[in-house]
Amino acid sequence: MNFINVGLTRFFEFIQSLIKLIGVTNPSAYYGLSIILFTIIIRLILLPLNLKQMKSQAAMQQVQPELKKLQEKYKNDPQKSQQEMMKLYKEKGVNPMGGCLPLIIQLPILWALYYVFRTMQPLDPVTGQHITVSFLWIKNLFAPDQLRILPILAGITTYLSSIIMPVQMDPAQAKQMGTMNIGMSVMMLFMAWNFTAALVVYWVTNSLIQIGQNLLVRKINSKKEEA
Repeated sequence: MNFINVGLTRFFEFIQSLIKLIGVTNPSAYYGLSIILFTIIIRLILLPLNLKQMKSQAAMQQVQPELKKLQEKYKNDPQKSQQEMMKLYKEKGVNPMGGCLPLIIQLPILWALYYVFRTMQPLDPVTGQHITVSFLWIKNLFAPDQLRILPILAGITTYLSSIIMPVQMDPAQAKQMGTMNIGMSVMMLFMAWNFTAALVVYWVTNSLIQIGQNLLVRKINSKKEEA
């Protein structure tokens, strides 16, 4: 995990240098902008995986009617039901775990950033004390948001990104996912309550990009269906 921490720290410092090159030298501005730009770049790097996730979700949606038939047919034989479902996945080229890959990759990045933002608060060259870096309403990016606006935004955007999916779910699936989505959002709210504001800015920006991406894909799919 240490090599991820070091790599992300160096990458973030490189982005800060780019921000400074365009004339932004105020720490309050370039730290906040660096976090947002960093998030956008990470999303672009992960875009192929996210597109693969969306294709996997669409494929899973298409085989749902057949899966339900198999579950009903073999409801008294769970082992046979599982075997037939795996056979169907193989025939259709569907990976039931394909949608989890971007999340699996995001989690190490999130925890590494927790370390990065805890250790890179700038120091005053004279006193050696940590400098308070504000951004927008946030009094210090390297401490929890005192107004607690960010944690609430983290919870809301996490929920929205989980319900605005690139493919429409059937009512049964949507109901099943509803409780899980609420649980994840509440968990993120409580976690973000004590996270450094910098980390929560990353998460909120990431969630907003995810929402925009999902809406765009839904619009494209809708136009394809109408054509």
